[in-house]
Amino acid sequence: MKHARLRVFAVLYAVLFLVAAAQTDRVSIQEWEVPTPDSFPHDPSVGRDGALWYTGIESNTLGRLDPVAGTIKEYPIKTVDSGPHGLAADKDGKIWFTANSKGYIGMLDPQSGEVTEYHLPDPSARDPHSLVFDTLGLLWFTVQAGNFVGRLNPRTGTITLKRSPTDDSKPYGIAVNSKGIPFFCEFGTNKIGRIDRETMQITEYTLPKGARPRRLAIAGDDLIYYTDYRRGYLGRLDPKTGRVDEWRSPGGNDSRPYGLAITPDGTVWYSESGVTPNTIVHFYPKTGRFLKWDVPSGGGVIRNMAATQGGDVYIACSGVNKVGIVRTEH
Repeated sequence: MKHARLRVFAVLYAVLFLVAAAQTDRVSIQEWEVPTPDSFPHDPSVGRDGALWYTGIESNTLGRLDPVAGTIKEYPIKTVDSGPHGLAADKDGKIWFTANSKGYIGMLDPQSGEVTEYHLPDPSARDPHSLVFDTLGLLWFTVQAGNFVGRLNPRTGTITLKRSPTDDSKPYGIAVNSKGIPFFCEFGTNKIGRIDRETMQITEYTLPKGARPRRLAIAGDDLIYYTDYRRGYLGRLDPKTGRVDEWRSPGGNDSRPYGLAITPDGTVWYSESGVTPNTIVHFYPKTGRFLKWDVPSGGGVIRNMAATQGGDVYIACSGVNKVGIVRTEH
């Protein structure tokens, strides 16, 4: 009996240690003003060299923040009013973006400043939204109002589109798992879609009634975390079983969880856009514990996040014309 009690105490001590460690994490949020006023920075991404890239949807620019020097360089886009929206960097250092207002995928060469345009083959696919590279170097993207998902082969420039099975499902956030399989949010309904990389057939997973998944991120174990924008939850989908787990966001029903990322240590980060100021939320899957911090500038709605290999989180604060870095000090 004595040994059993000791084992129980050991387990309790381990749990308390984890909670205490979580409570002593110190988080800093540093922000930089974007050079062009009212740029409405939308999506951040991590460059090959670790730089923070962002889209200036209203200024028709892409921007690069040097995290060490704190300097920002802007790159103008040649087609006016392109509405650069989603963003992804490839392994060669090129920066890819969705031209939300002009119906094309763009590729910026930072060395020359030149932009190459890949126009979508269907005129009803008028608003490419978010994008991500898979493990083979293929670029996958969503088309929100057009109700498509798409695949672009950078080597050939070929674009293939596939309509979402559910009408008006509003394909939104997109990510790939460890096997390179793309999953996307169906923001217009309570579903997450899985795309077959060869056939582009879509398998849908149904979430709880009323859910509206907006962004998703995939952990190292291939579990899918998503922000339920309508109901104020952080959700998790196991695509092997279809099981869904949910946690009420600290800000409550109207917290509007939005931008989302997972750092290499497995910690889930997201923003609450329905509270003032916006918050940065830290979720520990092993303990189910939340921590949160106010964004110094107020946030102005953080629509997306990007996690670095070093454990930092890049953010873009649209309404206050800033980009920022969230850092954790243990």
